[in-house]
Order: sequence, then C-alpha cells, then structure tokens
Amino acid sequence: MLPQPLVNTDRVAPIAVRVGLYLWTDRMVRMEMEPQLKEEGEFTYIDVGDGPPLLFLHGLFGALSNFEGPTAFFRKKYRVLMPMLPLYTLPMLNTNVPALADFLDRFMRHLGLKEVNLLGNSLGGHVALVYCTKHADRIRTLILTGSSGLYENAFGGGFPRREDKDFLRQRIALTFHDPKYVTDELVEECYVTVNDRAKLIRILSLAKSAIRHNMAKDLPNLKMPVCLIWGKQDTITPPHVAEEFNSLIPNSELFWIDQCGHAAMMEHPDAFNTIVDGWLAKTLA
Repeated sequence: MLPQPLVNTDRVAPIAVRVGLYLWTDRMVRMEMEPQLKEEGEFTYIDVGDGPPLLFLHGLFGALSNFEGPTAFFRKKYRVLMPMLPLYTLPMLNTNVPALADFLDRFMRHLGLKEVNLLGNSLGGHVALVYCTKHADRIRTLILTGSSGLYENAFGGGFPRREDKDFLRQRIALTFHDPKYVTDELVEECYVTVNDRAKLIRILSLAKSAIRHNMAKDLPNLKMPVCLIWGKQDTITPPHVAEEFNSLIPNSELFWIDQCGHAAMMEHPDAFNTIVDGWLAKTLA
C-alpha cells in the first residue's frame, strides 16, 4: 500500500488517515428510493425482483440511490437486494470494515440468503472482500467496481477543509470523470455530513480501518469467480489498482469503461449493466 495522506479534523481528535470521498447521504436515499425501502429491525434495504440473489453494497458516504439504474435493470431477472450500511449508527468503538462485514452476515442470515451474487463499489467492495474471506460458502460470484482493499487516493494528498464548500466541490470532482455530476445539491449534502461531528468521527474510523485491512494476502485465496469493472479515469482507485486486483485474484476478469471515474454504475449505467449482465449470464450458466 502506498503512503497515505493525513486528514485534519480541526476540533475532532486528529487521526492519521485518508477518507474515500464518495458522497451521498441518507436523506438523498429516502428522497429517491423510499417507495422501495423495507425496514425490519436493524435493516433498511431494497428487495425487488425475482431470480438468483444479486446484492449491491454502496461505499463510504454512499447511498442506495447510487445503484438506481442497475436496480431497475436487474430486477427483471434477479432478486436485487441492497442494505443501507450502518456507517453512522455502529457503536463508536466498533465502526470498522469487519463490523460492516458482520452486519452483512446478519442481513443475509435474516433473509436466509445463499448462493449470492455479491457486488460492491468502493468501501462496499472492501466489505464484500472481508465477507468473502469469512463466509465464502454463501457467495456464488463476486463483482468489484472501484473497490478499496488495496489502495485508494481520495484527497490527493490534501488536508480537507470541511467548512470550505469550494474545497469540498474540488474533492467531490475527483469521484467523477464528467463534472456535471458535481451539483450544488451534492456539495451541500456533503457539507452537512462532514460538519456533523458524530458522523465525521465514524467516517474517519472507517477510513482508518480500511487502511489497516489491506487484502493483498487474502486475495489469492478467493475461489469464487470475480468480475472487476473499472473506470479508465478513476483517480480514487486508479487503474493500476484494478490490475493488481486482477493479478492477485485467481479466477478474475477485468473490464474497462472509458471516460469513466470512480462511479461506473452512475456515469455509464448502460455499459456497466451490459458488462455485469453478460458476465453473470456466462458465469452462472
């Protein structure tokens, strides 16, 4: 893993980590996806369609709405599931990647899921990888897009000034190849989130945990088929990260999407869906 830049949290106790800047919030989830949300105990999730289970995992700062296009597409032939990860509600001392993997295990057991096709983006890919090292018997296939777990460079070596909206806008722009996705609404949502002290502490805890849990030694032990989908212009998990994943995972295939940053399923949903659909059809057959 390459050296990591620092995050200055101002009044929050300083922690030497970098944060994967992938920026959507709960309020946006509820605005866009609420009609499809189910709530049972600790779980808030989407469960639509019929067929083999296809489970999506969003990233840090992520939301269910990030996968709105793939959800609409794949529900026609798969049972599409997506839990809202408890990024801001885990106990402070237990906010880490393994705890999110344990949450995923509880979610799968709650619904009795087996032979799952698991798809994770950014931190969600990292959670999927940790889960697969513990519960490989429940996973049929694994799909990673812009996944952390080896290296990610979100702030480009800078120090986030969380009260500076122009700075936040610049950092959000790192997520996308096309600047049209960096809207005023998105910047405002990010601003509110990173200036919530309780959320910020948990974000930093998750980022620090992601650094500690480098997956390089675990990847050669993965036995399930793995699909890697990467944006050629991803600056957060750059192309060399995808190539390293591909070299370390025995049964993996790497697919590129051009003119695409860290959020392939948002910037190029048609190309993303086509790759996933074709790969799953071939692999499950």
